[in-house]
Amino acid sequence: MAKILVTGGCGFVGSNLVDMLVDENEVFVVDNLYAGKKEYCNPKAKYFFNDIRELFPNAPKELEDVEIIFHLAALARIQPSFSDPLETIDINTRGTALLCEYARQIGARLIYSGSSTFYGGVYLNPYALAKWEGEEICKMYSKVYSVSTAIARFFNVYGPRHPSEEGPYGTVVGIFEKKFLLGEPLTVVGTGEQRRDFTHILDICSGLIAMSKDEHLGQVFNLGSGTNCSIKELADMFPGAEKCYLPSRPGEADQTLADISETTKLLDWAPKHSLRDYVENWIKDNDS
Repeated sequence: MAKILVTGGCGFVGSNLVDMLVDENEVFVVDNLYAGKKEYCNPKAKYFFNDIRELFPNAPKELEDVEIIFHLAALARIQPSFSDPLETIDINTRGTALLCEYARQIGARLIYSGSSTFYGGVYLNPYALAKWEGEEICKMYSKVYSVSTAIARFFNVYGPRHPSEEGPYGTVVGIFEKKFLLGEPLTVVGTGEQRRDFTHILDICSGLIAMSKDEHLGQVFNLGSGTNCSIKELADMFPGAEKCYLPSRPGEADQTLADISETTKLLDWAPKHSLRDYVENWIKDNDS
């Protein structure tokens, strides 16, 4: 049984990861509940409802012998970063430095949630820049201090608990689900021709766990499905739904597509879920 810390463990990805870890590990969670939800808490885990910038590197004694840190806490999404770039950079960059320093002090492995926004260009928006800077900090701690760090670049994640509210934090799959249930048109941003690599949350979590099994020194792992589809193709998976087109948003790439060849080879990991199967099963489960 390993002693594991998950930052951001009340969020979409973090809470699903905690659920996968708690039966075989002692799990501690830090989350300030800015985007996370208390209802996602798992009774088998121990929670600290704090900002990572307040808690690290001088963390409570309970966390001193943590062996693995999954650092998922972040100010997420592209669009909000335009209105508050300094806070985005502070949380995502300095916050990561604090966690790397803590990992150095206690000799823990650190798995960092990077972002596929790297491939669209790190200067397109403050979020992409801040997440890339976090990657560079991890690499520096590995090179200079021999801290075991691994970087996961997530591609568009979907599945249970994904945010479904329209706005900067909603995911397109979650928003489409909610609109479909309400009988409202599906809101397609831009032309809808932009393509995304949609990756199921269980594949993301299994990939993160696979990354934690061995020592790494700043290695980057793409966690994606290895396929992509357009937003219009996604909307068409919801039978009979009308579409409503919205203006394009700044700072977003035209396409994401994960090259997972190195990840599958080095981790003995592969995605097991398809977006089309997920949507079809979701529609069946919600067919009234």
